[in-house]
Order: sequence, then C-alpha cells, then structure tokens
Amino acid sequence: MREIYIIRHGETDLNLQGIIQGKGMNSALNEKGKWQAQQFYNHFHQVNFQLVCTSTLLRTHQSAQHFIDDGIEWKQFEELCEISWGKFEGHAVGTTFKHEYERLITEWKSGNTNAKVDDGESAYEVHLRLQHFQKTFLEKCSADRILICMHGRALRIFLPTLLNKPINTMDEYPHHNLTLYKLIEDGGNYNI
Repeated sequence: MREIYIIRHGETDLNLQGIIQGKGMNSALNEKGKWQAQQFYNHFHQVNFQLVCTSTLLRTHQSAQHFIDDGIEWKQFEELCEISWGKFEGHAVGTTFKHEYERLITEWKSGNTNAKVDDGESAYEVHLRLQHFQKTFLEKCSADRILICMHGRALRIFLPTLLNKPINTMDEYPHHNLTLYKLIEDGGNYNI
C-alpha cells in the first residue's frame, strides 16, 4: 500500500483575473498562491514524501517548492500539464468561451470525450497522456508516499483514470486552488 497526494497548484493572477491559462500559459503564483503553498507545506511537511512530481509549468513548481527545498526528489512530467484550451488561452473568459465550455462539458458528460475547442485538446487526449504517466512511471515507481502537483481540468481527468472509472465522470471531482485528493493505492487499485 502507498499514499498518493494529488493537489492543484495555488492561485495565479490569471486565475484571479479570469484569464484562461491551460497548457500554453506558464504563469507564476501570486501572493495568495504563495500563501496557499506555504499553508499546505505547514500542514503536510511531516508526511515524509519520498517523491514530488509536477507538470513542467511554473505554477506547479512553486506550489511544491517548499518540499523540493527540503531535498525531496523532484521529477517534472509533460503528461501532468493542464488541458490545452487552444485559441482561448491567454484571453479573458468571455461569452464565446463560456458557450464553448458549456458545449464541451455537455459533450464530455454525454460520453463524447473527443470533443475539443479549436487548436485545443480533448478530454480523451489528456486522459491518454495521464494514462501514459500512470503506466510508464507511476506503476513502476517504488516510492511509498508521492506528492503530485498538477492542474484543475487535468486533475479532474486523472482521478477517474486512476480509479478506473469512465472519464465522463470527471466533474464529480471538484477542485479549487491547492485542493488535495489523497489516494491509497493497493496492488494497482486506487481509492480516495
């Protein structure tokens, strides 16, 4: 049995301003995000993580930085990056994106996880890269306690991937900045 702690990164100014980040925006934590990261560290530094995994994006690095500074082994994975929101990245959430987002959520919930925005990624494509991370790294990793820092929509897709549930159930897993999901893995089976 092992413990896997999965968190979403802390707040960024783009989160606060309603700017769509996605995979293509490499934003830093704002002061609140840094405070969230510090509070998370204060509460969980005694867990004795053996490994920290993040996406390749700065906001995840900064969210886990205190653990990394403690000398815990750190690995970055492209597979843990946020979904690509395509042409909408870097722009404020507006009417057009809201309509597209609602369309996508409806499509995904109905089982069409291949739906995506122009130049973006589908939920299924994100699922495939997260499944690749699971099969090629996570299942082969010998660490007993792992901290994974990633992104909101990717986290929502990763949880049903690990739990062996349909990915169209992704919205059953709410998140905020620095949300934690703790999973227990026993013989390849994951439970929250």
